[in-house]
Amino acid sequence: MSLLIRNVAIIAHVDHGKTTLVDSLLKQSGVFREGEEVPDCVMDSNTLERERGITILSKNTAVRYENTLINIIDTPGHADFGGEVERVLGMVDGCILIVDANEGPMPQTRFVLKKALEKGLRPIVVVNKIDRPQAEPDQAVDKVFDLFVELGGDDDQCDFTTLFASGISGFAKVNLEDESVDMQPLFQTILRCVPPPSGDEEKPLQLQVTTLDYSEYLGRIIIGRINNGKIVAGQQATLIKEDGSYVKGKVSKLLGFEGLQRVELKESTAGNIVAVAGFSDANIGETLACSESPQALPLIKVDEPTLQMTFSVNDSPFAGQEGKFVTSRQLRDRLMRELETNVALKVSTGDSSDKFLVSGRGELHLGILIETMRREGYEFQVAQPQVIYRQVDGKSHEPFEYLILDVPEEAVGSCMERLGQRRGEMQDMETGVNGRTQLEFIIPARGLLGFRGDFIRLSRGDGIMNHSFLDYRPASGNLETRYNGVMISFEEGVSTFYAMKNAEDRGMFFISPGTKVYRGMVIGEHNRPPDIEINVCKTKQLTNHRASGGEELVQLQTPQEMNLERALEYIGPDELVEVTPESIRLRKVKTKKLAKK
Repeated sequence: MSLLIRNVAIIAHVDHGKTTLVDSLLKQSGVFREGEEVPDCVMDSNTLERERGITILSKNTAVRYENTLINIIDTPGHADFGGEVERVLGMVDGCILIVDANEGPMPQTRFVLKKALEKGLRPIVVVNKIDRPQAEPDQAVDKVFDLFVELGGDDDQCDFTTLFASGISGFAKVNLEDESVDMQPLFQTILRCVPPPSGDEEKPLQLQVTTLDYSEYLGRIIIGRINNGKIVAGQQATLIKEDGSYVKGKVSKLLGFEGLQRVELKESTAGNIVAVAGFSDANIGETLACSESPQALPLIKVDEPTLQMTFSVNDSPFAGQEGKFVTSRQLRDRLMRELETNVALKVSTGDSSDKFLVSGRGELHLGILIETMRREGYEFQVAQPQVIYRQVDGKSHEPFEYLILDVPEEAVGSCMERLGQRRGEMQDMETGVNGRTQLEFIIPARGLLGFRGDFIRLSRGDGIMNHSFLDYRPASGNLETRYNGVMISFEEGVSTFYAMKNAEDRGMFFISPGTKVYRGMVIGEHNRPPDIEINVCKTKQLTNHRASGGEELVQLQTPQEMNLERALEYIGPDELVEVTPESIRLRKVKTKKLAKK
């Protein structure tokens, strides 16, 4: 008897437990051998995903339950990776919306749910982490219902099925009073509530490319759902390109999903999700069809980018010392290669041959690309992120964000004041029983550039900040996001403790003694509005006289660590971030005009 099929996506706000819940489903489905060591968050295979504890790329897996093959897609929770969410939702017939029992719906919950409802999916709501001390599952369900109504869900969608679960403890249940045993209730709910895939295996083949992968042995691999017909290993097929042209080829390898493995298939029919090798020119959104009567499926459309940065060849005095790939041709080739798999990214040529305008969905989206490239050995520099304006009815519109802050009570006033300066409008304020307050704002995306550093200081590191793209609205005029100037090195050399100690009262340093610096390099934040030039390479004059006070232990204030994300948020319009495999440096765009004192 042939296997029945269910295709389902897991969607949620970041950190609400998607990947952990999938771990439990995999472990209880018999995918792993008895005694086999299984790492946590097994679906997060990318190095950056494991380091940051977030899902960046959608992942396919499949489990068998009661003669049914359940294809599961784990999706990102950050709105910056919404391109991944949007295209994989076209492969599934249902989705599981996971909501934290304590936090309830958050900004990315709104984003992913909106996309699911627009696709006509009827989500299963799983209230996760109910075994935590501060969990309020009933209140979370009420908030989810309100969100369904607010986002325009129809009667069927608003009449959602609810389960209560703990991904880390490995149980799900229909009622809170039920015994906490295993994940069987969730498996059974998927079979009952997710409809079988539509599609006619008697029709000609149609498979839409939704994800791309690469293998050293097979070359480019396309992943997608078979909308109609069937596909057989070794058959001839036609790839219908975005421009309508045809590329004929052969299905050199056909693979299905089983747990974390890809298994070789002889054939597969409509409704299943498969991986196909043999079409090196395939791109996301294109259609693989039969050779006799190829018919294209509608192209996948995703939201346009809202943020852009200028990538350029590194021209600092330290250029070429640390990177493996440093030329404009190498930079261009790498960015063009990224376009093949990163559907939400756009790249165009800047105002010179060694500059490229890279547009994405947010700072995190572009920051992940930059971090990936520097780990691969690329060396380049990036300018301040800029929002992308649109013309609507002859008027300039800019992107706005929906922002939620969770802060201690003593930080409420200062956060409201700072966001007011950045043209944020407060929508709601809710005080919890634990002495914390939740603030909701609508704010221009420009107003959030550089705000994270301010927020950490205002909340003394104890605040939680989440935001997602809302919509385009009329431009809100000028706003100031950085209030202090910077300290700039006007000497090339190595910073010394003596020079830095003498300049310590000028502001806060980003470097430590012993750091190599050059003229025009930003080395700290001035405690006043104007920029200031400082010699941090000055050495103490040695004499043969002993100080009367003897040797005293003198220490510098701890410097502010400038990692990539912090640097991208911090820089101003006349500054750049120099990115190399070993270093992140801030610098002025024009370094030669600085007067050497």
